[in-house]
Amino acid sequence: MTINLNKLNTHRTQMFRLPPLKRLSSPSQALTFVNARGFIYFWPIKGIDLPSLWTTVAGDRPVADKHDDPGHITWGWKDDALNKKIWYYAKILRGKATMISLEIAPYFYALSENYGAPEEDYLIAYHEGRLTQASKQVYETLLENGALNTLDLRKKAKLANAKDSEFNKALEQLQKDFKILPVGVAQAGAWKYSHIYEIVSRHFPDLSEQARMITESQARAKLLELYFASVGAAQLRDVTKLFGWSNEIANRVINKLVDQNSLARTDHPKQAGEWIVIPEVL
Repeated sequence: MTINLNKLNTHRTQMFRLPPLKRLSSPSQALTFVNARGFIYFWPIKGIDLPSLWTTVAGDRPVADKHDDPGHITWGWKDDALNKKIWYYAKILRGKATMISLEIAPYFYALSENYGAPEEDYLIAYHEGRLTQASKQVYETLLENGALNTLDLRKKAKLANAKDSEFNKALEQLQKDFKILPVGVAQAGAWKYSHIYEIVSRHFPDLSEQARMITESQARAKLLELYFASVGAAQLRDVTKLFGWSNEIANRVINKLVDQNSLARTDHPKQAGEWIVIPEVL
């Protein structure tokens, strides 16, 4: 039995809200969509199949360069929501802007290198070589000073003379590991636009406790179920590319879901290699 491409295309049209489905037109609809999917990208990312907020509003087309493109209304929705705690927004999956429902955020957090001690976890990561010196300085600066916009954060972290890439990598690394996140926008810098960053444990103080009872196995299974519920079908390399898991770990979770009949292994009528699918697209 192979993938039924008509069923797969219909499924993705619904899950990604592609034309001819009606486009999203309000922040409340965006929140409903994030909650329904569990996690999505803010922008579509080349080479990765995952629903994005841009596509639900602008249609299935590249992100526009022009700032007055109607699709960029999503930028305002995102910025206005940063301090409202209606979803979790940060550079998570592959270091790209990711929107996660508050119900699902604990499952991501359960897989992070955080153990409920924000004043100590980062030091363990640093001494184990999982956190750069710049990341350590950024985190300690926020720990000591509270929320700061990007410009002030860079100065206080003594990284004003560091390369842009070093500072940006630090921000990305700390976000991917659920240590910091943007919580607002400040009119700072030449463009009068700068994200304000805060430590996750301060902005979402209950997140660590919510994640405490979720095992690693449960977290991976939940995220994989949501991923396949969105995309319908994918290959092992797609899973490892998105989540950064090893082949061994990804296969173990997939096998568990296959045993539960939540997923199936099959062939693609036009592409080589094994595919993992939800039963609805067979």
